[in-house]
Parts: sequence; structure tokens; C-alpha cells
Amino acid sequence: MVVSVAATDSDTAQPVQYSTFFASRYVRDPLPRFRMPEQSIPREAAYQIINDELMLDGNPRLNLASFVTTWMEPECDKLIMDSVNKNYVDMDEYPVTTELQNRCVNMIAHLFNAPIKEDETAIGVGTVGSSEAIMLAGLAFKRKWQNKRKEQGKPCDKPNIVTGANVQVCWEKFARYFEVELKEVKLSEGYYVMDPVKAVEMVDENTICVAAILGSTLTGEFEDVKLLNNLLTEKNKETGWDVPIHVDAASGGFIAPFLYPELEWDFRLPLVKSINVSGHKYGLVYPGVGWVIWRSKEDLPEELIFHINYLGTDQPTFTLNFSKGSSQIIAQYYQLIRLGFEGYKNIMQNCMENTAILREGIEATGRFEILSKEAGVPLVAFSLKGSGRYTVFDISEHLRRFGWIVPAYTMPANAEHVAVLRVVIREDFSRSLAERLVSDIVKILHELDAHSAQVLKISSAIAKQQSGDDGVVTKKSVLETEREIFACWRDQVKKKQTGIC
Repeated sequence: MVVSVAATDSDTAQPVQYSTFFASRYVRDPLPRFRMPEQSIPREAAYQIINDELMLDGNPRLNLASFVTTWMEPECDKLIMDSVNKNYVDMDEYPVTTELQNRCVNMIAHLFNAPIKEDETAIGVGTVGSSEAIMLAGLAFKRKWQNKRKEQGKPCDKPNIVTGANVQVCWEKFARYFEVELKEVKLSEGYYVMDPVKAVEMVDENTICVAAILGSTLTGEFEDVKLLNNLLTEKNKETGWDVPIHVDAASGGFIAPFLYPELEWDFRLPLVKSINVSGHKYGLVYPGVGWVIWRSKEDLPEELIFHINYLGTDQPTFTLNFSKGSSQIIAQYYQLIRLGFEGYKNIMQNCMENTAILREGIEATGRFEILSKEAGVPLVAFSLKGSGRYTVFDISEHLRRFGWIVPAYTMPANAEHVAVLRVVIREDFSRSLAERLVSDIVKILHELDAHSAQVLKISSAIAKQQSGDDGVVTKKSVLETEREIFACWRDQVKKKQTGIC
């Protein structure tokens, strides 16, 4: 849900009540913006009005802020459109779609080394994204912890989760919505992921799980899940507790198995009980689809699963919503069988190679410090060296002139003074685009340098004019200062004008 805010006219600061559009051959009356129109309009007009407004959106391919897939093959696009009218929850009416979801769950579970026997099926479910997947995993941990506490005759009203301060906002949502305390391990400059040692120190008898991130949103770095597992195992032995681990592999779940197969982060570690992954990120599917996989049936309390029969047959369901489209489930199955292990590996290697090219280009400017690691999610996070006369936020804003959408942000608690730019490399980001982005960044740096030097020159001139014979500076109002700066800029422009104006 997005909170709706009424648009306002910049001159009158009054809410804009009507949508305006060029002289249309279909309709002559303006359409109300926030009320349903009284009369119908031709379908061509409706399309034209909406299409014209959407032209002002950014180009998804140049949106380097997002991890979300922005391109798929035409054959998969056709499958998506062919199934766009199928409601996934109608399992009795669309049994093949349900079967495809089950195949996806099992393929992903095997990819994550789930301990599944030959005659067993994996425990998992498709979701609308990793946010829902995390909610479901968190609910399972909370309910299992509550049941155990009740059996022991202990209070169960103060559950908590231990995470790093670098977690995605969906963890904060889970904690607030489902009344679970979120205990965050603070970051520090140069170390932007959760410290496993500090995390285990924060664990207590009310901890329902420790959440590790495979691919931090901030820098793309993988957290050390194996070290966390070993330290937590020791603490569980010492205390008699049974605190498990959840791995948030939203970004890294479809990367690590192909690029770092020897890295132990998944169900090979005994304390890892559930894993979520985003199909619409490096699972290479349009938004929104995610997956959550449990280690075994025992890790998903049965009382959380609902059984319904009013759609035809008995159907188990464990989701936060009910109706949802089937298209993304089908698209995920297409990618898994179309690409196979080899195809995913090739794509991830290409992404990492393009990341290296971009990284080298940014380093070559000599103006930035690279904060992201070479291993992890294919992205480049970088900050400006020194405290200059402009910031990464200025660079981000200027990049939009060239069509690039590159986010600038500050780090979380204890590292808020560090501001960075981040470029996410997806399948559709080519080497030529990487080189063009570096070229545009260099242009912007030169422009900002020139602008800063000119401002400094003008400011010095104004300060000199304001000084008396005795060297004392006469204080002027803000309005007077602004007028003088404007006059200086106007003179500079006049000197550069040539020819007829």
C-alpha cells in the first residue's frame, strides 16, 4: 500500500482537481482526478490519457536502484499474459498451476541443500515477495517458541528477534505488526553487516530466531552464516536454549549456489530452519514473487496452516493474503527449466564481470571509495573521498538528467555519517551501459567542480565588496546577499553570450 497524497498546483498550493490533456479527438471535458467520472469515455481515450502520463515515469532498465527484474524473454512474456486471468488460490480449478508451484518449491529447496529424502517433498510456499515470505517465517518461529514456552510453564509475551541494523524494512514491519522486539546489532564504519559475535551476545531465552542476511541491501555483502551457526550452537549448549537461524536470502539466494557453491550458508548448517528468496530479483522474474522454504515439516507449526473447501476441494493455505495472480509462479517455473543451473550460472557470472568493469571505472576517477565487496551481490556501493563542496546526493540528482536512477543514502545507526551511491547490476545491464554510466559520472564531477569553483569565486568577490576600508565586513540581509549573487551570475552569463539573442 502507498499512502495517497493529493497533487497540488505549485503556484496556488491548492489540490489539483482535474486531469488535463492535449486536445483529444475523443473527449472534450477534463476528467476529475480524485472522483470517478460520471460518463464513460472511449477505450482509446482512456488508453491515451494513461499512456501519456506514464511517459513521465523513469525507464526501468536505467533504474539502478532496484534489484527487481526488468526484462524477460518474449516467450515468458506471452506465458504471463496468457495466465494473467488465473487466480492462483483456485487450486482445484487450476491444478497444473499448483503443480508448477510445488515443482518450484522443490527445485529451490534442493538448490538450498534441504535434507529431503527421495520419497519426500519440500516444505515451502510461493509468496508475493520476500516481505510476505519473511512475515510467514517469522510467524512460524514465534508460534513454535510460544508453544515451547507454554509447555515449560514460562511466560511467552516478550519475543524478540536479533538482526543487524542493515536489515530491510520488512523486518521492522514484522516486528511492529506482530509485536516482536527487534534487537539490532549496530554497524560501524568499514563494517556494514551484522557481527555474528555481537549478535550471539544479544540472544536470550526470549529470542525466537537470529536473522542473517545473504546479500545486504546496503553493500551486497554476505553475512557469515556459518560462523553465526557455530557460535549459536555453543551458546545453545551452554544455556539449554534452542535458538534457530533464519536466512534472508532475498538477493543472494539465486546467486550463492551458482557462484559460491562451497559457501556454507543454507540448510547444510543445522540451525538454519528457514530461508526466503525473491524470485523477482535474481530469480529473474518480474515482480512480484518470492519463496520461503522450511527445513522440515516440524519447523512449520500445523496450526498456522488453514484448510478450506469452498473452492471445490480441501486446500491447505499459509499466506497473508488470499487471491493473487498465477503469472509470476508460471514465469518462475519457466526460468528454472529454461535456464537450468548452467544458464543461471552464466548470467550471474556476466553480472559479476560487468560489476567489476563498473567498479574499475569508478575507482579510476580517483574521487570515490568503494565500500562494497567483490564477493556478494553484483552491485557497486561507493562514497566520495573527503568532504568536498558537494555530496553524493548532488551526484544522484544530476545523474537523472541522463536518465540514470542511482540512489544516494546514509548508512544505518552508528554509521550515519557515511553517505553512499549504489548501482545494482542486473541481467539487462551491459558492459556498454557500465562504460556510459562512468562517462556520465565523470561529466557530472567536472560540472560540479566548475560550479563549486565559480560559487567560491563569487562568494569571495561579494565578501570583498562588503568589507570596509578597515577590513570589517558589513553584515547584510539574506535577500541582499541573494540579489548580489544573482547580479554576479547575470554578469557572467552576459560575458559568455555571443551572436544574436
